[in-house]
Amino acid sequence: MSDDTLSPGGPRVRAIPPGEDRERLLCPDCGYIAYQNPLIVVGSVATWEDGRILLCRRAIEPRKGFWTLPAGYMEERESTADGAAREAWEEARARIATGPLLAIYDIPRISQVQLIFHARLLSADIAAGPESEEVGLFAWEEIPWGELAFPTVHWALREHRERLGRGDCAPAVNPTPDALARWATML
Repeated sequence: MSDDTLSPGGPRVRAIPPGEDRERLLCPDCGYIAYQNPLIVVGSVATWEDGRILLCRRAIEPRKGFWTLPAGYMEERESTADGAAREAWEEARARIATGPLLAIYDIPRISQVQLIFHARLLSADIAAGPESEEVGLFAWEEIPWGELAFPTVHWALREHRERLGRGDCAPAVNPTPDALARWATML
């Protein structure tokens, strides 16, 4: 059989499937629908006994060289808390005990949902993993605010700070303009 007679197969046509309200990528041969859904990012604000917070300087794009919380995409067949613990290990060789959920951030422009947990470091022994240039434990006053990689890192750190000593809080969501203005005075 020559290459020009082979069918490319698989999802390759954009159309609205029956019973749906938006275009999807479809296979016209078998009817398979390739759903593209948001990615789930899991991470943590992990603290040591003295209150210092674990941050990682990114060794990968996007935002290589900027500081972030240990976080990344969930893997299949993994709980959100297990994913946050795995990411802390992969990025900072940190062992953590995940606590309650701190925040749920919706980032529609990049099709992400971020779940950030409170966490406690089980040891202060940390080291850069393959996705980090360096890692460190930072007191609030030492956080490199101008070098944080993403808005959600700012949000999660400020939510963490506002909730210190409180155990009865529901997870935060994307901050309102009022919250952003209040946090601007916290530095």
